[in-house]
Amino acid sequence: MWFWLIEEVESVRRFLGLGGDVLVALFFLTLMMWALLLERWFYFMTVYPRQVKQTKAAWLARSDHLSWSAKQIRRELVSRVAMAVDKGMPVIKVLIALCPLMGLLGTVVGMVQVFDTLAITGTGSPRAMASGISKATVPTMAGMIAALSGLFFVNQLDHKAKLAVEKLEDNLKHG
Repeated sequence: MWFWLIEEVESVRRFLGLGGDVLVALFFLTLMMWALLLERWFYFMTVYPRQVKQTKAAWLARSDHLSWSAKQIRRELVSRVAMAVDKGMPVIKVLIALCPLMGLLGTVVGMVQVFDTLAITGTGSPRAMASGISKATVPTMAGMIAALSGLFFVNQLDHKAKLAVEKLEDNLKHG
């Protein structure tokens, strides 16, 4: 019953071994990025609708909607929601930017290992260099894939956040 899970964990362990320590660091960086991305999706699905209802209720509870101070209060209500919507987004974007950089670090580490092998063996033996070449290419590929997947979803979240704030602003102006 648990055999498939053990097999999957073993295949992930083997893959991480191909790229060395840099790939392990990239793996945890990617996990952190995806945890934050999932938290933002969870926020939009559960917390955001309640927050909008509370903000609308606070606005509609006011008797004055037209004065200068009422407009400032509306701006403050929208700003609170906008800050909550954008919470964590800069961190996610930094993590996305770090993924390909970690991949490049893996490339450098792998190439250093290849050059060490060449210096020790004195020949261009493919078998001796294979580990270093693997450590040079696998983290680069993994870093690019992690960044691209995160970039797609963070752009979706950015778009969703922008539309959400605009919609709330419009609702408070007209409602």
